[in-house]
This record gives sequence, C-alpha cells and structure tokens, in this order.
Amino acid sequence: MSLQNRVTPFGELVAVVSRGLFMGNRGGRLHRDDRTLGARRWVSRQWICCVTRFKGRHRAVWGSGYTELFFLDEPTALAAGHRPCFECRRRAAVAFAASWAAARQQSVAPRAADMDRVLHAERLDGRGKRRHSLPIDDLPDAAMLALPGEPNSVFALHRESLRRWGPEGYGDPRPRPRGILVDVLTPPSILAALAQGYRPQWHPSAQAPDV
Repeated sequence: MSLQNRVTPFGELVAVVSRGLFMGNRGGRLHRDDRTLGARRWVSRQWICCVTRFKGRHRAVWGSGYTELFFLDEPTALAAGHRPCFECRRRAAVAFAASWAAARQQSVAPRAADMDRVLHAERLDGRGKRRHSLPIDDLPDAAMLALPGEPNSVFALHRESLRRWGPEGYGDPRPRPRGILVDVLTPPSILAALAQGYRPQWHPSAQAPDV
C-alpha cells in the first residue's frame, strides 16, 4: 500500500505509487507509528524541497524521524509552497535566495527563516491552500494555476503553453490563454523569484514540444 506522502500543487498529501524527482518535509513528523497521517499537515514553517539521494544516507521512509514527502518535480514543490533545501540543494537554494532578493531590490540574500515566514502566510488560508487571483499574462514560466471553470485541475505554464499536471507527469501542451484572471497556486514570493530568473527542475514529461 502506498503511503500518503506525495504532495500535489494544492499542498495536499495523497497516496500514489510513483515517488517523483524530489523529496522534502515540513519541519518534522506528521505520521503515526502505524505509518498513517495524523491530523496536522506541517510541524513548522520550514517547508523544504530536497534531493532523493544525498551523501549515501539511507532512511526508513516514515520511520522514527521526520515525515518524508515526495514531489513530481520542483515546479510542483514550489506551487505547494516548498523552497530548495540549503543543505542537500545548496546551489539551488543560493540561486533561489538571490532571485528572491533581486525581486525585492535587496543587496543581501535573505535567511531561510525570513523566507519561510513570508511563504507560510502566502501558501495557507487557514489550514487550506491559499489561491491568488492574478492576470495570466503576468505569470512567469513554471507558475501553477487553476483556470476559470476548472477549479480542481492544475496547469503549469511552460513557455507559451499550458501543461495539465498529474501525479505521473504532464499532459500534452495546449495554447496559453491571454487576458484572463486565474487562481495561482504558486505563492507570490516564489513567482517573483521565478520572474527574476530562478529555474526549477521539470519532470521529463514537460519536455514535449510546445504547441
């Protein structure tokens, strides 16, 4: 039986067979001793996105330590409100912090805790996912959104196309609409970092030719 450990762009935790390209956590342990989820969905504001292999370390997934979570790819993790880990993804984390600072015209990159404080307010509406109504024309590559009339479907912006997100990968590209408001899942501060040049790692299914 698959554990309820795959993160969707809505920030929800679901049970699917495939693990995806990245893992991460939300600051500690969410699961019970029987490897089922408890009531809470985070322990702290530190929501991170990590590599699945690092320095030969081995873990028993959902064992005695923190609750391991998994993402299809990095745009998925960013949409859910996770940022790159400063330990196992140091280069990506430094680039992310630099883009974050550039978006705010700051000369010094922010500390992880400072970014986490901002992101925690942007990714949550109570216990649920916060959506941000924004013009689709202003969104950067790798933003994730829900279209009007399709509130429960997720699409990723990939160059000039939309790609429907699924737990196993992305669907065929479709033309990117213009001039409409959409419900954006990716938090605004992450959108700003993307607009300033941060480049997340996509799942291979996103590499089909654009329309």
